[in-house]
Amino acid sequence: MSTSRMTEKGQITIPKLLRNRLGLHPGDEVELREVKDGIRVQKKASPARFAKYRGVLKPLKGKTSDELIEDMRGQ
Repeated sequence: MSTSRMTEKGQITIPKLLRNRLGLHPGDEVELREVKDGIRVQKKASPARFAKYRGVLKPLKGKTSDELIEDMRGQ
C-alpha cells in the first residue's frame, strides 16, 4: 500500500510503482470514482485508434468495383 499527501490545491502524487503498474504517463487522463469504501482511480480508456474513420466508406456501399473506378476517373 502506498500513501500520498494532498497539497493545498487538492493535488496528489500517484506513486511511481502504481503509475508504472497502471501504465500512466504524463498527460494521461485518469478517472476518479467514488465507491463505497473510498475512491477508485483508473486510467481513462482512450478512443479506438481508427474510430475517426468509422463510416467513411458508407457512401461506397453497393457500388461495384467498375462503378468505383469510373467515378474516380470522372467518367
